Amino acid sequence: MLYFGEFLLSTKIHLEQYLKTTKAKGASIPIGLQELLIAVANTCTTLSDEVAQGALIGLLGSAGTGNVQGEVQQKLDVIANDLLIEGVQECKALAGLASEEMELPMPVQGTGDYLLLFDPLDGSSNIDVNVSIGTIFSILHKQNPIAALQNSDFLLSGRHQAAAGYVVYGPQTTMALTLGDGVVMFTLDKATGQFVLIKDRVEISPTTKEFAINMSNMRHWAEPVRRYVLECLDGVTGTRKKDFNMRWIASMVADVHRVLSRGGVFMYPWDQREPNKPGKLRLMYEANPMSFLVEQAGGASTNGKQVIMDIQPQDLHERVSVMLGSKEEIERLQSYHA
Repeated sequence: MLYFGEFLLSTKIHLEQYLKTTKAKGASIPIGLQELLIAVANTCTTLSDEVAQGALIGLLGSAGTGNVQGEVQQKLDVIANDLLIEGVQECKALAGLASEEMELPMPVQGTGDYLLLFDPLDGSSNIDVNVSIGTIFSILHKQNPIAALQNSDFLLSGRHQAAAGYVVYGPQTTMALTLGDGVVMFTLDKATGQFVLIKDRVEISPTTKEFAINMSNMRHWAEPVRRYVLECLDGVTGTRKKDFNMRWIASMVADVHRVLSRGGVFMYPWDQREPNKPGKLRLMYEANPMSFLVEQAGGASTNGKQVIMDIQPQDLHERVSVMLGSKEEIERLQSYHA
């Protein structure tokens, strides 16, 4: 059974009710932040329906366009981006937003002190094969609310996040959310269109026997990552003295959801094919919000050299190597890099 404060979760607690009644670090959640989170959730509810319809309404396949990183956009990438912009731009607490799919940030009509960053549809290469995909979001405090919006307003380390989360569209549509005081999960009740609390204290075990990485790239990895994975593959006959399972979905939101749900390690490391790029994943739209969630659940994250949320971003679309999950395994990876 689950508990929310002093109350047994025998009745359904919706996201809006949770935001109104809970306290993060001893303080009530600001009204503006509540409204922004609800707007994001409502948009993801609509997007969940779009994803579920897929081919039935002609939404699968390439859009014939590319995003700012030069990657081919899927039709649902474009639709998800437009839906999120439309869904949040009337929030008075929102000063601006930035998306993985747009080159520049976008000011909005609000005059508040929050900034929204999002990956509208993570894992879009899996859209056409009906594998779990999702939306990742991060909310920052704008340091100077009265000044005109600038790119530099977004270039804050992950430690400045007021909230972060994702919505994964799978067999269920589930949201993971942190406000800096633990991680909670909600599942979408399709009958009511409401996100319902299912876990009020998500914890990642410090130890694990499971890791997720794209093994086809092994020959390109740096030696510390190769060493770690080879030791896992050696199992009980090797230095780790235990067998490991490997999982790889190729959708970060789905792989991290598994880590939050049952522990493990997710790795998307630097490789030598593009040695001048520090990694593949985006710091602002993927690595920071996921690292915030993982840390708040008792796990850890690193790029091999430093904790991801301590990185000072230099560019809105900066890339980074990502290793996150069960704390003892991440500490081992860090020690190998050192």
